[in-house]
Amino acid sequence: MTREKRDRINTFLRYLILILVGTIMVYPLIWMVGASFKTNAEIFSSIGFIPKSPTVEGYVRGFKGYEGMTLLFFMWNTYRFVLPKVAVTVFSAVFTAYGFARFQFIGKRFSFAVLLSTLFLPQVVLNVPQYILFNQIGWLDSYLPLIIPSLFAGDTYFVYMLIQFLRGIPKELEEAAKIDGCNVLQTLWYVIVPMLKPSIVSCALFQFMWASNDFMGPLIYVNTVAKYPVSIFLRMSMDADVGFEWNRVLAMSLIAIIPSLAVFFMAQNSFVDGIAAGGVKG
Repeated sequence: MTREKRDRINTFLRYLILILVGTIMVYPLIWMVGASFKTNAEIFSSIGFIPKSPTVEGYVRGFKGYEGMTLLFFMWNTYRFVLPKVAVTVFSAVFTAYGFARFQFIGKRFSFAVLLSTLFLPQVVLNVPQYILFNQIGWLDSYLPLIIPSLFAGDTYFVYMLIQFLRGIPKELEEAAKIDGCNVLQTLWYVIVPMLKPSIVSCALFQFMWASNDFMGPLIYVNTVAKYPVSIFLRMSMDADVGFEWNRVLAMSLIAIIPSLAVFFMAQNSFVDGIAAGGVKG
């Protein structure tokens, strides 16, 4: 067997394995799409994703929502705090990471150790003190408890992630910018941020997906039904009926994840670069 034939066989086997694994991983989502057009009885009687008697009743009932508030209303509630949270996360994480990576100040090592130690704190430990704090300053039943902590670099993972990328950027670029007359903020905006673009996109994408799927945060701090995000509405709709209709739940869940899927596919190139990059290329 020639080397060219071996390479073709190896390539064929790689693609075959990738296709099989990809199909297995994507099949639950494909089944979810098909099941949203099935009747409740058919969902539990067939594992196939193609409905025998397609119906859009799940979508019709799902869009009706709750007491005049439609599914789109609750989705709008979700992005009322998700989009600001993503923006302030990127802003605070970039500034904090730049400070730790490039500047020397008293207590830097201790502050960085404290920063990293917060990564090991489970959120359940913070729920009670945070609730008491936000209650005392009158922020309950609003989205402020979900947004403001991110404004102060409360999402430590993203700060740490950006610090690692900054360590791979040569300091000579900043020195050259300083010689050209740039101050610290100009250097950050015109030199550092463009080079950090893939990692910034990764941070924004992670935060967008995590905040969109957040259930416990809104459940703890938001009390008014009219302010509920779509994650709580989906759970509420399951509790509303005895023997609820799964096609309606699946239809609403499918619609709810469409924005996250769209954002991921639009930013996937930068996302992959941000995860894979280990420094400055070129």
